[in-house]
Amino acid sequence: MSTTIYDIAERADVSTATVSRVFNNESGVSDETRQHVLDAAEALNYRPHASAQNLARQHTNQIAVVAPVVANYFYMHVMRGIQHVLADRDMDLMVHAPANPQDRIHEQPDPESLNTYMARALQPGRNDGILLLSMPLTDEWAERLMETSRAVVLVDGEHSMFESFSVDSKHGGYEATQHLIDLGYERIGHITVKYDPPPARFRREGYEQALRDDGRTVRDGLIATSDERPFAFSEKGGYRAMNTLLDRDPPPDAVFAASDMQALGAIHAVQERGLRVPDDLAIVGFDDLELSRCAGLTTLRQPARTMGARATENLLRRIEAPSHGPVSSTVFSPELVVRRTCGGNGEMEDDASDRILMGGD
Repeated sequence: MSTTIYDIAERADVSTATVSRVFNNESGVSDETRQHVLDAAEALNYRPHASAQNLARQHTNQIAVVAPVVANYFYMHVMRGIQHVLADRDMDLMVHAPANPQDRIHEQPDPESLNTYMARALQPGRNDGILLLSMPLTDEWAERLMETSRAVVLVDGEHSMFESFSVDSKHGGYEATQHLIDLGYERIGHITVKYDPPPARFRREGYEQALRDDGRTVRDGLIATSDERPFAFSEKGGYRAMNTLLDRDPPPDAVFAASDMQALGAIHAVQERGLRVPDDLAIVGFDDLELSRCAGLTTLRQPARTMGARATENLLRRIEAPSHGPVSSTVFSPELVVRRTCGGNGEMEDDASDRILMGGD
């Protein structure tokens, strides 16, 4: 079997990204490390083929998606948007995501894990452009992406160097909490996630700001975290966090959950104790999944499919015209959809259009 850069990386005790940088004569590698990699390649009788190197300068008709997980409703909707745009294009899609459910690059921004998946996407001749979904993009990786001149667009994330499409999670968290305040709830709790990724962090900030603006104190006893593996924005995570809140004295009379799946798990926990939603406890989520519509869940709608489609359209334009122009950040405003679980007078509608708060492309 032929030697690969993974073999060289293992022998040289460096990342595959470092091996790739050495073979492509990129900066950022010390002379000592560069020689160490070359020595490892020599020992393994590895010779990079000229044809393979030339692939890096040719179109592959393939785009890469680097995502923390794919078996999740939000990312499934984003992927639908991506696939919809690519359906009538001569382009293939390659997804880079952890095969091991314990390898949670979305939860703990571990540099080694990030290096692995980013390095695979950046291998020469693998793709013409990259979509990064909710990835913790470090400044180091941002610089390396810029050096490759590869087209890159972010979804559910932001960085000043790249085009991005996201939702205003802080605004959504504020609006969800304000809705519960307006309905007269006194002890409004919040279910978030333990590892504090940007969307969850911003939603919590919005929750806390709404309470402060109403003259209320943010109480740690009304906040519970979900740390369920492999993805904390899950029904089981919401179920466990809701049970934690129900054991508090006094428990909340309303809860804003950072995701719809957590909210659905919270509803299960409430009903399991013989309580009723919304008569005994109101619940608001964040996403507006199909399951949420069936459950009558009041939630904040974020246009996941639209974000995926718009990001892909932009990526294709940048592939076709590298000097497409300056980057911009498109931020969608989440929309409050009132249904049954908060006790408001909501309708079971699902046809409202997506709104954009600021930016655009």
